[in-house]
Amino acid sequence: MTFFLGLGMAGIVLLALSLIFDGVLEGLFDGMVDGLFDGLLSLPVIAGFVSMLGFGGAIVLGATGAGTLVATVVGVAAGLVAGWLTWKLSSALMRDRTHATPRDSDLVGTSGSVVTAIPAEGYGEVLLRLGGQPVKYAAKSATPVARGTEIWVEEALSTTSVAVRPVER
Repeated sequence: MTFFLGLGMAGIVLLALSLIFDGVLEGLFDGMVDGLFDGLLSLPVIAGFVSMLGFGGAIVLGATGAGTLVATVVGVAAGLVAGWLTWKLSSALMRDRTHATPRDSDLVGTSGSVVTAIPAEGYGEVLLRLGGQPVKYAAKSATPVARGTEIWVEEALSTTSVAVRPVER
């Protein structure tokens, strides 16, 4: 039973290593088996297989008292199922794409409101929405703009500042 528990713990260690060294094993086999296994030799899949082989075998030995051969067969079956599920889950996660990261140029043409009054040719603060999140920016305007005034972004001056003008009504 100690051998099987050792395998189970080794699988957990491999899983932890897969979080630290993401993609290392795939890089090792890239040239040799390019696309042949399609992620089946990834560290998380191997870790799932090894840990379920170990823990499955230990459970069978401890609960039923069956021999090592039966424990190994059950452990391999459990390991194959765990490895396959890990492969399917990691494949699904890799296909999941996020939206593009917002850029400073995405601010041009957006509206917001003044948080700190903007003096003529000086800087104040405005609250804008970038990617659906409220974000404060330093703002410059050719004319003075009072606190609470709705503004329109004309230009992104840097990653933290914008040129604005008050919205005319």
